Amino acid sequence: MKLKRYLPIIFIAVLLASCQSTKNKTVPVVGFVDAFEDATIAQARTGFTDALNKKGFSEEKKTVQIEYRNAQGNIPTLTQIVNYFVSENVDLLATCTTLSTITAVQNTKTIPIFEIVSPTPERMKVVGADGKSPANLFGVMEDLQYIDTSFSIIPKLLKPKGAKLVIGMIYNQVEPQSADAMERIKGLADKLNITLVALPLNSSADAQLVTQSLLGKNIDAFFANPDNTVFASFETILKNCNQANVPIFTSEAGLVQRGAVAAFGADIYQWGYQAGEQAAQYLKTHKTNGLKPEMVKIRKRVYNAAVAKKYNITIPSNFEAVK
Repeated sequence: MKLKRYLPIIFIAVLLASCQSTKNKTVPVVGFVDAFEDATIAQARTGFTDALNKKGFSEEKKTVQIEYRNAQGNIPTLTQIVNYFVSENVDLLATCTTLSTITAVQNTKTIPIFEIVSPTPERMKVVGADGKSPANLFGVMEDLQYIDTSFSIIPKLLKPKGAKLVIGMIYNQVEPQSADAMERIKGLADKLNITLVALPLNSSADAQLVTQSLLGKNIDAFFANPDNTVFASFETILKNCNQANVPIFTSEAGLVQRGAVAAFGADIYQWGYQAGEQAAQYLKTHKTNGLKPEMVKIRKRVYNAAVAKKYNITIPSNFEAVK
């Protein structure tokens, strides 16, 4: 009878102990935030965790706990995820793609943020009035200089059907790097004697309609620029372009494996790996001395052999075939 009296107390004690064990205070906790689901972007997470493993932070060996959340393209959900990790006081945040990084910067000034697949602080418009980046922002970023090379590949590989090549692209007006890339490409198109046709796409749900509208303007090629909505909608874009016999070129190496002809761009896996090396350094010391946002180091010229053959495009020898 006495035991029954204490059962509720015992149950609560066990429950509290269980809750405490899930936080595992002896093991560092990483909050990994993905803005949306995408096969190419997912390579960044793999690279990040591989770098941690190599540096001795392994979930399998219980030397780190990685809490993963994906907002599935929903902004309110993204904010909730970041706020949850902040309330849990994780050791660091790994933020994959621009919106994740911006949301994290807006919601914590103390937890170190390691950005992945994100642009410079200036392009994200997160610099302070003093012109400095957030003091807790680290990881690996990209500027738009490589876009020049990426876009300039197209006229070298395609022979214009008429006096000018007509190239189409889609951009999300609310994504800083996408809008900036579009403006940069406009100027570049003029220099290369290319007619650029650009249409806004604010949601992947509209990808079919917008892509078909773009293809109706007799474009010679489609350029997939650094845009998260384009990433998320790529299979829809690809299907429509294939039906219209329009090749896709891109600034993102990961999209070549998914059906684009060729690219000069960052290796997404290596981007995540590079950020993971920084994160591991912080987890070892819990100090940010010597850490700062750095430019992505590995870019590749890659091509899809099957797609190049389909469109009868000869690829230069300095391009690497994707597997």
